[in-house]
Formats: sequence, C-alpha cells, structure tokens
Amino acid sequence: MTLARAELSTVHADIEAYYSRKVLRYGATPLGVDWSCVPTQELRFVQLLKLFDTKVACSVNDTGCGYGALLTIMSARFKRLSIDYWGVDLSLAMIDEAKRLSGKRKLAQFSVGSHSPRLVDYCVASGIFNVRLQQADSVWTEFIKATLADMHSNSRIGFAVNFLAPLPNAMDTRPELYRAPASFWQSYCEQNLNAQVTLIEGYGVREYTLLVRT
Repeated sequence: MTLARAELSTVHADIEAYYSRKVLRYGATPLGVDWSCVPTQELRFVQLLKLFDTKVACSVNDTGCGYGALLTIMSARFKRLSIDYWGVDLSLAMIDEAKRLSGKRKLAQFSVGSHSPRLVDYCVASGIFNVRLQQADSVWTEFIKATLADMHSNSRIGFAVNFLAPLPNAMDTRPELYRAPASFWQSYCEQNLNAQVTLIEGYGVREYTLLVRT
C-alpha cells in the first residue's frame, strides 16, 4: 500500500490542525509540541544528536521542527560548530514561533512544508510519528515510510528519528498514540533504504531512537 497524494494531504492536514491548536494554547513550550516537560524533551534531542560528527561544520534539516527547540539545544551544545540549520513544519503557527525565537540567528531558517527542503548532511525528526490521531495503522505506517524515504534521500550522511515503544496491553490506554517494535523500523531502514542502523534504547523513557546512516 502506498498513500495517494490526496490521502497523504489529509494526514498532513490533520497533523497541522492538531499541533497548531497545541502551540496556540501553550505557546513555545514542551506542551506546545505535546511533550510533557523540558528534561525529557532535551533527553530525546541528545539521543538524536549522537548521529552527528561534532568536530566538523554541518548542515541539518529538522523535519517537524515545532518552535525550533532543537536549534536552541544544538547551539548550546555545539557552540564552536558551524551548523547550517533549516527547520520545516506543517504548522504556520509553529513556524511563526520558531522565527520569533530564533531572531536574527545566523545560518538558521524556517519554513512551512511537509518535505525536506534541501540536500544536507543530516536530517532529524523528533516525536513526529507519535500521535497518529484517528489514522488507521496501515495509513500511518505508509505516512512514516514516505517521511523516512524523504529524509533518506535528502541526507548525505544520515538521519535520526524516534518512536514510542510498545506497552503491555493493559497499560496502553491512549489509542491515538502510535507504538511499534524497534525491530520493525530498524529492519525497514536496513532492508528498504539499504542503510546502517544504530538502535538506542534504555534511556529512561519508553521510546527508542534510530540513527540511520546512508
């Protein structure tokens, strides 16, 4: 199954509406991108950034960038590293917040969109697959595949993404959340994208991160 353009547009529209409501209600905070707090938000970023070679300048696409929190973390952690950053998000409200917060920061830009805007060294995405809303598993899976393919084709070195890990059935009380075994998406990236994958898990939350080297 491959999503038709109209189906994918519907998925994107639902995501845009959901996160626009969040940021308009909570502003540029973790709650504004549907995370619970700053420490766990930053914990996820730290895992994604393990893909980077921190000794050389690089270019980055941040897919589903929200209000640009990852840019802030990268700037703080890699103060001597020149990073050419481009954040893209489906939500105009998110991008407006990102532009406001970034000010006149050099080598940083934001735009509304659903695809990677350019070929770069690294593509990253944090949390964009977690909330599937009312979408069926089959539809959401195809949305993820399309997104991973886009990140793969636009990264020279690799890309990094994270997912929610499965819960015991009795604990899984939020059907709008998407969870999948790490083995499924690790195998998909290895076999379908012909990539080398490093799995990171056990960092204090029921999630995992995939570092996918092209």
